[in-house]
Amino acid sequence: MINTTIKPFNASAFHNGEFIEVSDTDMKGKWSIVFFYPADFTFVCPTELGDLADQYEELKSRNVEVYSVSTDTHFTHKAWHDTSDTIGKIQYPMIGDPTGTITRNFGVMIEEAGLAERGTFVIDPEGKIQIIEISAGGVGRDASELLRKVKAAQYVAAHPGEVCPAKWKEGEATLAPSLDLVGKI
Repeated sequence: MINTTIKPFNASAFHNGEFIEVSDTDMKGKWSIVFFYPADFTFVCPTELGDLADQYEELKSRNVEVYSVSTDTHFTHKAWHDTSDTIGKIQYPMIGDPTGTITRNFGVMIEEAGLAERGTFVIDPEGKIQIIEISAGGVGRDASELLRKVKAAQYVAAHPGEVCPAKWKEGEATLAPSLDLVGKI
C-alpha cells in the first residue's frame, strides 16, 4: 500500500461542534494522518486519541490534518466528545464509518467484529500513503513517535536523494544513499 493513492470515500464526521462531510479530496494538497481505532467509549482508544490531540497543534503547524476513524457513527463521536474530558479536547475531525467502507479501503477491517484495527496512515499532499503502522488491539500508539515519522516523511519529500536513518530527529544528519555508503554503515 505504500505509495498507492487512497481510494475515494465520502463520510460524515464530527468536528468542532458540528457535523461535516469529509472525502478523500479533502486530503489532497496537504499532509494527512488517518488514525483508525476500534470503538468509542472503550479503554485504550481514548488514551491514543487524547495523546494525538496533545500533538495536534504541532501537526497543524506542519500542514498536517488528522482524521480519526472508527466504525461508530458521527453521532456516537459527538456523544463521546460531549461526555469525556479526554475526548472533549479533540479538535480534529472524527469520521464515522458505520458501513466500513473507509476501514476496508485501508485494509484494517476486523470483519468478524465489524471494527477497525489500530491503523495509522500518513498520506502526502498527492494523496499517496507514505507510512503505515498497524498495532494489536491491546497496544496503544505514541503520538510523539508519529510526529517524528511525519517530520521524517516531510523532510524526505522536500529533499530528494536524502533519507532519514533510524531515530532521526529534525535537524540531525541524514544520509545520501550512494555506492560509497554500501557496507560502511
